[in-house]
Amino acid sequence: MSLTISTRRKVGETDLSLPVFGFGSAHLGELYAKVDEPDSRATLDAAWQAGVRYYDTAPWYGRGLSEHRVGGFLRTKTRTDFQITTKVGRTLQRPADPKAFDRSPWVGGLNFEVHFDYSYDGIMRSYEQALQRLALDTVDALIIHDLDPSFYGQEVYADHCKALIATGMKALEELKSSGDIAAYGMGINAAESLSTIAQEVDLDFALVAMPYTLIDQSSLHEGMADCLAKNTSVIIGAPFASGILATGSGSNSKYGYAAAPAEIQEKVRGIEAVCAAHKVSLQAAALQFPLAHPAVVSIIPGAAKASEVTQNVASVQTNIPDAFWSDLKTEGLIVADAPTPEHG
Repeated sequence: MSLTISTRRKVGETDLSLPVFGFGSAHLGELYAKVDEPDSRATLDAAWQAGVRYYDTAPWYGRGLSEHRVGGFLRTKTRTDFQITTKVGRTLQRPADPKAFDRSPWVGGLNFEVHFDYSYDGIMRSYEQALQRLALDTVDALIIHDLDPSFYGQEVYADHCKALIATGMKALEELKSSGDIAAYGMGINAAESLSTIAQEVDLDFALVAMPYTLIDQSSLHEGMADCLAKNTSVIIGAPFASGILATGSGSNSKYGYAAAPAEIQEKVRGIEAVCAAHKVSLQAAALQFPLAHPAVVSIIPGAAKASEVTQNVASVQTNIPDAFWSDLKTEGLIVADAPTPEHG
């Protein structure tokens, strides 16, 4: 597989095509640590200079901060030179008591309360708010964000699903048919959701955060296979599994946006051993692995420093020998029939 970050793949049956490598901006919302303005700008500058032309953000990232930062940067560029996606399903509002407001789980971010709304009106308002924060008059695609029972409990989740199916999808269909957006998708955090709600509505793509990475291929024969069968494209939103595949195993590593459990640490140490034997970086393996799946059109790793962007770009274009992937399968570290890159 010979890729550059500008290689493009078509999204479903739409007219939209995306570069295989994009920029995920959750870290600019100050997820694990504060990111000062010069570092944020330097990171975005480094991405642009490296040739990155696809950017993903969300109202949730830093409670609006990421959209402000990404949009503030991109508005200085020619609109036809880049593509941007953001999320819907949350609107932001001033908290009742700003002085006492808890911004968690964001270390920093902005002082805005989140309101979930997957109805027609909620999605339209979320879209309009996002455009204002981005200071852009268009986005290329919208993504239904965090429609997952782990966020609200089963009863509230069911209500949100009903609202989306009853009226929310109509909003997305209208925006697409009018040409406001070229495509719409759904963000997925759990393998179960990829097999259920993501298959119950017509989507152009799914943005899969955790269920398909170098660590976990539990969705390979169900949700990912369903997407392939329906020609629903997949964007991999967390190729580093929220941290550990970038940092490596260790006491401070993150997995699933929390401290990495012992069994995950052990599995990553096994992958690291195979990496060492073949002189392959863990980061390169993590970024290239999901791109081998025929449903995947793009990966969007995050970065909070210019050096991280530069390293990610180099990693995705590094040659990895076929024997590396064979050894991972032999050791039982990835699923035996998982698609893997072919470099020779």
